[in-house]
Amino acid sequence: MIRKFLVGAVLFSLIFTTINSQAQQQPVRVAVNKGAGVALIPHPLKPAIDIAKAALANSQKNISDYTATLVKRERIDGVLGVSEYIYIKVRNAKPSTPFSTYMYFVKPAVAKGREVIYVQGQNQNKMCAHEGGTGLKAAIPDLWLDPAGFLAMKGQRYPITEIGLENLMVQLIARAERDMRAGMCKVQFRKGAKINKRPCTMIQVMHPDKRAPYDFHVAQIFIDDELQVPVRYVSYDWPEAPGAPAKLIEEYTYLNVKLNNGFKDIDFDVNNPNYNFKGAKK
Repeated sequence: MIRKFLVGAVLFSLIFTTINSQAQQQPVRVAVNKGAGVALIPHPLKPAIDIAKAALANSQKNISDYTATLVKRERIDGVLGVSEYIYIKVRNAKPSTPFSTYMYFVKPAVAKGREVIYVQGQNQNKMCAHEGGTGLKAAIPDLWLDPAGFLAMKGQRYPITEIGLENLMVQLIARAERDMRAGMCKVQFRKGAKINKRPCTMIQVMHPDKRAPYDFHVAQIFIDDELQVPVRYVSYDWPEAPGAPAKLIEEYTYLNVKLNNGFKDIDFDVNNPNYNFKGAKK
């Protein structure tokens, strides 16, 4: 199942920043043409998909890895969780290196010290995780887990295999190609937004009607103007009644993003002396 935040809204946000300024100044309304023989207006998602494919190609060519502090908050089974602060390393897949990620949980206190490593295609394609802290938690051994299994997915909306900007773009393209037939949406752009004091372009996408294939009512994405990567995504559900506030579905903010660090295999190895894994057997 394609994950919820990998939706057409984020695709808009990743790609429309490069569309001309006239297009950026107006909301966009998209409707399906139901009449045969009627001249078709090109669907706004078509150039967006083309630009997204170009952006993905650029990332695959020019971005090898990155670090960031990920601040995430998710609604799981109807319950909105607390904000989690996670230091992440991500290495993009290349012909000579597999997709790899390392995560260290900073906040909240109950999760502080938790570490997770995943390298695609290695270690029987399992992730390694351990809790932080002291006492009984510290005595729990490292666990090698199926990334999509019950334990790994507990309290998470998405598996670790789907983390990362390139994974996001790949699934966005697939979803957007389907959503071209879906119906109406509204898109707005705003320059001059800031995330962590960095200039960004904010794109908001609204789906007025609650129906398939849409997964949210309103979504916003913030694109770092210098790095040209998304640094914040947030989505809201449809109001339960007219005039009622929209409920937060999920939000993800990437702080202090640093591209192309030159990571090596040891950065994604449980035997790294800078990490606190205990050497669990697979």
